[in-house]
Amino acid sequence: MVWDTPTIIAVSLFILSYGIIVTEKLHKTIIALVGASLLIVFGVITQDEAVGHGSAEGYIDYNTIGLLLGMMILVTIIKQTGLFEYIAIKQAKMAKGCSNRIFISFMVITAVLSALLDNVTTIIVMVPVTLNICRVLGVSPVPYVIAEIFTSNIGGTATLIGDPPNIMIGSGTHLDFADFIYNLTPIVIVTLIICLWIFKIIYRKDLNNAKCSIELLDLDESKTITDRTLLIKSLSVMGLVIIGFFLHGALHLESATIAMAGAAILLTIGKVDVEKVLDGVEWTTLFFFIGLFILVGGLEKVGVLEYLAELTFDVTEGDLFFTGLAILWISAIASAFVDNIPFVATMIPMIHKLSELSGGANVDFLWWCLALGACFGGNGTIIGASANVIGSDLLRSGSDYNLSFKSYFKVAFPMMLLTMVIATIYAVIFLWKS
Repeated sequence: MVWDTPTIIAVSLFILSYGIIVTEKLHKTIIALVGASLLIVFGVITQDEAVGHGSAEGYIDYNTIGLLLGMMILVTIIKQTGLFEYIAIKQAKMAKGCSNRIFISFMVITAVLSALLDNVTTIIVMVPVTLNICRVLGVSPVPYVIAEIFTSNIGGTATLIGDPPNIMIGSGTHLDFADFIYNLTPIVIVTLIICLWIFKIIYRKDLNNAKCSIELLDLDESKTITDRTLLIKSLSVMGLVIIGFFLHGALHLESATIAMAGAAILLTIGKVDVEKVLDGVEWTTLFFFIGLFILVGGLEKVGVLEYLAELTFDVTEGDLFFTGLAILWISAIASAFVDNIPFVATMIPMIHKLSELSGGANVDFLWWCLALGACFGGNGTIIGASANVIGSDLLRSGSDYNLSFKSYFKVAFPMMLLTMVIATIYAVIFLWKS
């Protein structure tokens, strides 16, 4: 890597943008878009390279943007039926109105849904539900949202469709749905159990100070359903979308196409107010990701990410075992601070290159290390994964509370390091030579 003017500008803009985001002096979307614009203005990348033109893909991951937009539209429509309120009240009543039980049950539900759907969709569904419950309980939703964000990334690691990095790895390799379940689900279950216990300890004061709500037990969840016809249509379309996610490989369709098609169908048959639905989309989140993708694209353009990847391989001297462990931890740290989607996009061709250099050796161990590092590591900061950003934005827009970078970091980053230690032990004992 040559430290020429474009490299210095790209690195400086990224560090400066990230630093301002951490201080929270300005909205993160503004910073990301300004930083991305300056990259183009200074000529580090061209506009065509940033957004894609012709056959060029560009640095913006439109599959992620399309997936988020499609699911936001679907969830906004479903929200109009009252289903989320129904789920919230039903689950809270099953927990007998006790905040401790609700806290644990919501984490478990989030992890399971993240594995079956994907963590982004799960957070879009769970956070509004959580905010409703916390209003009735009269407690801060911040501990609940932090725990749900964390467990969504843990649960999403278990399957091919659970987390965007896994989708990308599956698309770029021979690994299929069953491979992901067999190799990653066991560690997800163990890690989830440990995280449930630790989160309960961390927030024991908040949970113990909250009394069980008798008001919840008296609520009639059936009365929350306001439009049964729309509910049936919404659940039918959502079911088709989920099936599409499972079959996206066989259908040769990207997840964004499936989500956007589902959104278009429901907008057509749902007879809803389109403008009202679009008002419910988290546009600030989408534009933040657009700016972030371009900022990271600048680092990719000047060779910073490739340099770091190659440096890892050089340090380990091509030994697959040590290279895998290096990828595991570098992916975790990098994914915490540089959204895990563009990082994984850079690492995939690098691992293919390593396979070629090693004479076509089996590098499945490296893929599993990349998946674990990127998915678990994404929990490290509030911008480490798509689910984190969306969860914090939904909390801010749907309540009087705000989840700052610092408040999330001080809880989640140490927890992320712990999960990485667990992942390392698992990788050494079970994944290596398996």
